[in-house]
Amino acid sequence: MLPSQYSTRVRGRGPQEAEYNLVLALLEDAVHCFKKYRFAKASSARELYLEAREWFESDDRKWPFSFENVCMILGIEPDFMREGLRRWEQNEALALTPPRVADLPLPDLSNELDDALAVPAVG
Repeated sequence: MLPSQYSTRVRGRGPQEAEYNLVLALLEDAVHCFKKYRFAKASSARELYLEAREWFESDDRKWPFSFENVCMILGIEPDFMREGLRRWEQNEALALTPPRVADLPLPDLSNELDDALAVPAVG
């Protein structure tokens, strides 16, 4: 589904459009906090990430604005969304990991070095 199709599908709901837009804004803000603050060092920013992550992982349906209920209202499969966020998180973590130099065995050059450094006999 293209972003324009998604927006038209979710936002063009008729008389309840304002409520749907509110729920959509809630989801967009949570995704924004999850992505923007995932690798934050500041505790306040890190807290925003942790709150968003906890919200996504919760299977609560009692609270009207729980992740499960927001997904139901918007017609999104919650587990599909969770998996996408997990995949994004893993890819970002890999991208931030510096490449490692392979631990290759080095040939033993001690005999060659001894021969090269030997002082020629004067005679």
